[in-house]
Amino acid sequence: MATLAGKKIIVVGGSSGIGFGVAAAALESGAEVVIVGRSADKLKAAGKRLAGAGRVTGVAADMANEADVARLFDTAGAFDHLAATAGTPPPNFPIVETDMAFVRQFVDSKLVGAVMLAKHAMRTLKAGGSMTFTSGINKDRPPIPGGSVVSAIAGSFSYFARALALELAPTRVNIVSPGWVDTEMWDEIVGQAKVGYFDQMGARIPVGRVATPADVAPAYLYLMQNEFMTGETIHIDGGQRLV
Repeated sequence: MATLAGKKIIVVGGSSGIGFGVAAAALESGAEVVIVGRSADKLKAAGKRLAGAGRVTGVAADMANEADVARLFDTAGAFDHLAATAGTPPPNFPIVETDMAFVRQFVDSKLVGAVMLAKHAMRTLKAGGSMTFTSGINKDRPPIPGGSVVSAIAGSFSYFARALALELAPTRVNIVSPGWVDTEMWDEIVGQAKVGYFDQMGARIPVGRVATPADVAPAYLYLMQNEFMTGETIHIDGGQRLV
């Protein structure tokens, strides 16, 4: 497989969670990393934690704002791989109580944001490069109630990648679909109840625990390095889809 040494990788959502894990793994592989997030302060703190010896740059941008997305790629310049991991708490209300403003905001940040990333990335993505987007377990195990919207969005990413892989060939486009991962977003969603949720899920799934960002980050690097993989979805959920 191709090496990542000396490659420039843009990680959207790289200041925390899965994206931070991907950025750390890419640095260990010798890459230069551009981490992207909405908060300049969080990006600065993440850059210090990554300690990339001058190989980490932070760019503040909102993926629901096309001007920000365009500016991101202008700022980053030519690059080799894009990993989009940014997440936001999903809708969790029953369909009959749907807050349409919240749903539109969620769709903009996830699906429309991915479309804008693909649109503007192609201006500076080098030949032989790749894009990797993130879906998730909700498409396979929808939470009830309130799982219809997040399941629809997560499920759409596999088809998005299949179509883009044809349209943008030979640029490669793939999806990583994690199960539950212990990230900061869970603290925002369930607070102190997180430990109990994770203990229960860890006891159910075959691997016996919930993932960390370091567990799922190698899937993103694999898709960057494997030059014969495109239009595919890699599931890395510890067997959570099976239970």
